Amino acid sequence: MINSILDEFDRKVRQGRAWRSFFRHGWPEDAWGRSQAIVSNVFLHLHPVKLRRHGVKVTYTYCMGGISFFLFLLLTVTGVLLMFYYRPTVQLAYTDMKELETTVNLGMVMRNSHRWAAHGMVITVFLHMIRVFSTGSYRPPREFNWVVGVVLLFFTFLLSFTGYLLPWDQLSFWAITVGTNMAGYAPLIGSDLRFLLLGAFEVGANALIRFYTLHVILLPLFAAVFMAVHFWRIRKDGGISGPL
Repeated sequence: MINSILDEFDRKVRQGRAWRSFFRHGWPEDAWGRSQAIVSNVFLHLHPVKLRRHGVKVTYTYCMGGISFFLFLLLTVTGVLLMFYYRPTVQLAYTDMKELETTVNLGMVMRNSHRWAAHGMVITVFLHMIRVFSTGSYRPPREFNWVVGVVLLFFTFLLSFTGYLLPWDQLSFWAITVGTNMAGYAPLIGSDLRFLLLGAFEVGANALIRFYTLHVILLPLFAAVFMAVHFWRIRKDGGISGPL
């Protein structure tokens, strides 16, 4: 009898410890409690405890940064779904895309969602940069974050460019041919840069697998890292900058 009571007591103590390991603070009833609840949670910590009035005005930010991030998440989800049906080979790439449109349930929805989200992200990131510049949000102490934003714009263009070849149709083939030929005219490193992109002297199987690897692994990984740094710097620089 005593042993069972002790075991039950020990179980409740362990449950209490497990509960406290997840929730370090009680119900946030005051400003200090709300602050501690947010700071100790990795998801809630992405947002500051307090926001300035201008930071939540739609007419000031137009939500371009948030929309860009949402589109990146949408592209990630739809891109992973498309990877289940796409094989990056010269013989199968175009056939897989056509079968995705005609035989896979909601395949056309997946592809068009990915395509239009990509176009939308290019537009919203560009508009976000214009908003930041027009409101002077690049000024001290936010110069570093402005540079991070420019890098993210560059990655957005590269993601759109590398994804253009993957359908392996005439439009994508000749668009990438023109694009890589333009890269070949870069001073000093032009020919080497073109060969690095294509893995050969013309668009072919090597280019397809390289563009696929860049599009689904390397560029999204770098973009996600720079986004994390971008959000972190916004917090460290005192939140969204105020109007001029």
